[in-house]
Amino acid sequence: MTQSLFTDEYFMKQALKQAELAFDKDEVPVGAVIVHDNQIIARAHNLTETLNDPTAHAEMQAFTSATDFLGGKYLQKARLYVTLEPCIMCAGAAYWTQIGTIIFGTHDPKRGFQKVNSPIIHPKAMVKGGVMSDECEQILQIFFKQKR
Repeated sequence: MTQSLFTDEYFMKQALKQAELAFDKDEVPVGAVIVHDNQIIARAHNLTETLNDPTAHAEMQAFTSATDFLGGKYLQKARLYVTLEPCIMCAGAAYWTQIGTIIFGTHDPKRGFQKVNSPIIHPKAMVKGGVMSDECEQILQIFFKQKR
């Protein structure tokens, strides 16, 4: 029996490292990585404050980097790992990239795409939530507690 080093937890830890980079920049600490053939092809974190751009979410940055890396606009065989459930905007972008799988850490009951009663992501995309949820939620709680 062989055991893969490349588990969902392994890649979520990589996304959490990106969230820590965002935290250090005083950005909302959300991180993302995109994986293709068990290789990370994109790493990103929120840059909305740094770029003064409300669309500069971690997922959006990662989609741009991954499609550039692959040389095409579709990511059917790729997996997105993101520390927070994607918002509606990012879910819509995921639809257009046709990302194969979305794996997120903690749910976002206020702004997450699952709040909408209409399918936003591509119908062939697989979704898995709750991977390392406690760790992903904790960094957000610490960040917002410091803001208050």
